[in-house]
Amino acid sequence: MKVLIVGGVAGGATAAARIRRLDEQAEIIVFERSGYVSYANCGLPYYIGGIIEEQEELTLQTPESFFSRFRIVMKVRHEVTAVNPEKRTVSVRNLNSGEEFEETYDKLLLSPGAKPTLPRIPGTGIEKAFTLRTVEDTFRIREYIEKNHPKSAVLAGGGFISLELAENLKDMGMDVTIVQRPKQLMKPFDADMASFIHGEMRRCGVKLALGHTVEGFEERDGGVDVLLKDEEPLHADIVVLAIGVTPDTRLAKEAGLALGVRGSILVNERMETSAADIYAVGDAVQVQHYVTGEDSLISLAGPANKQGRIAADNICGGDSRYPGSLGSSIIKVFHMTAASTGINEVAAKRAGIDADKVILSPMSHAGYYPGGKVMTMKVVFEKGTYRLLGAQIVGYEGVDKRIDVMAAAIHAGMDAVRLKDLDLAYAPPYSSAKDPVNMAGFMIENISKGILKQFYVEDVKELPRDNSVTLLDVRTEFEYARGHIEGFKNIPVDDLRERIGEITPGKPVYVICQSGLRSYIAARILAGNGFDSYNFSGGFRFYDAVMHEKYLIEEAYPCGMERSGRQG
Repeated sequence: MKVLIVGGVAGGATAAARIRRLDEQAEIIVFERSGYVSYANCGLPYYIGGIIEEQEELTLQTPESFFSRFRIVMKVRHEVTAVNPEKRTVSVRNLNSGEEFEETYDKLLLSPGAKPTLPRIPGTGIEKAFTLRTVEDTFRIREYIEKNHPKSAVLAGGGFISLELAENLKDMGMDVTIVQRPKQLMKPFDADMASFIHGEMRRCGVKLALGHTVEGFEERDGGVDVLLKDEEPLHADIVVLAIGVTPDTRLAKEAGLALGVRGSILVNERMETSAADIYAVGDAVQVQHYVTGEDSLISLAGPANKQGRIAADNICGGDSRYPGSLGSSIIKVFHMTAASTGINEVAAKRAGIDADKVILSPMSHAGYYPGGKVMTMKVVFEKGTYRLLGAQIVGYEGVDKRIDVMAAAIHAGMDAVRLKDLDLAYAPPYSSAKDPVNMAGFMIENISKGILKQFYVEDVKELPRDNSVTLLDVRTEFEYARGHIEGFKNIPVDDLRERIGEITPGKPVYVICQSGLRSYIAARILAGNGFDSYNFSGGFRFYDAVMHEKYLIEEAYPCGMERSGRQG
């Protein structure tokens, strides 16, 4: 059996090695357009910042190591220019010599990945405007920085690459601004949870221009003007476009293969395309979202690796199936960690799912053990069925552990209430006897039993201030004095029983505290005395973070952002 693989990196390289492990006699050839067949794509920003010091550390395998270990022929700097399903051949160009030839196959695997999304605006090709997707891109940016010592950078886009690069450039002493059209960073997160990411970026000196549309780039005064719609330009020494990625599916389209969303390659759960004996994996393929069942594009290394293994199994006569993608992801944001899995609240509503949520602020480990830090968790579930839909966590240590537990629970089909039953490891330096995941389950169980009723950030402005309801803040007098929501009366929770007479009977009571715990206790006290009460989900800490961020976004240029001297 002769197997050709177009593209290396995650999916293609994984498939090649798996095929060899399953079939010692197969002839396997991999064509890779770049000069690197297997590299750590997710590590590229950290090489630019010097965290990863040597170029060789980015390279997971070389053509020589692949051949030595697996007897797989890796042909780098070879571009497949056409796929010919009828002839069962591919057309190849050697980018070094210019030679062109055809190669036959019995089985063909397409792993072309994705390419940076380049908007159709003027100036994207200027020397000081970069994209970051390949090892070559990385070397180009680092070489330019080392040679020219730029003092400022504008990053267009607010996803993973942009945030990671912003941190690395800032740590190198550069003035960094992120500009993008949406009013929040990191699409996997709801806007309320993204507020914590925004806050960390600003605290660490990164300027955010959210809600601004880039219309082009112009070289000026030795740098670049970033032209914004209806705003003055931003000026920087370099620009990096990190708006997103687009499936690189030209070969599939020209070969007549069926395409899916955004021109991606349509595959079934065996990773088979519409053409016999042609498979496809990675960022270029359409997948089914594990939670919603919707057709999706999820460009992550984990799914690509799994798909490569599944395709390899089936190429070798097996019957492996890809169940879909959860989109589990995690990112380092300076000192913080932000992670998500499944779908967020916005995606749930867009999919027509009637969703509810709990927001909590547990400690990363036992409070009496030194060094614990607060994390913020948002768990989204379906009303009525309590089907677990997704989770978002922002914090410090322990975020990675909890998001992986949530991902496993969603994959296992657990309902949200059962989070309370998970038997999770506990020792004071690592967790609490009631793990944050368990705590989320306890809260959702209370909702299912009618013990807990909630109200949210988006409800506060609609609450009447006409004495038809009671608005109650149960924090200490000191906490209340430092900041509170207008119209909320202060009665500390420990005084509530003695001062219950100050609350008018027969009116609903909306209760808030700092994190949601004391207000829940207050709500139970009130319920025991005949009051109908609602607990604020997330507490004043959450409310303040969200509302403060909204205020900053409404400002035209937050954080003292540098503007160009140009008009218009």
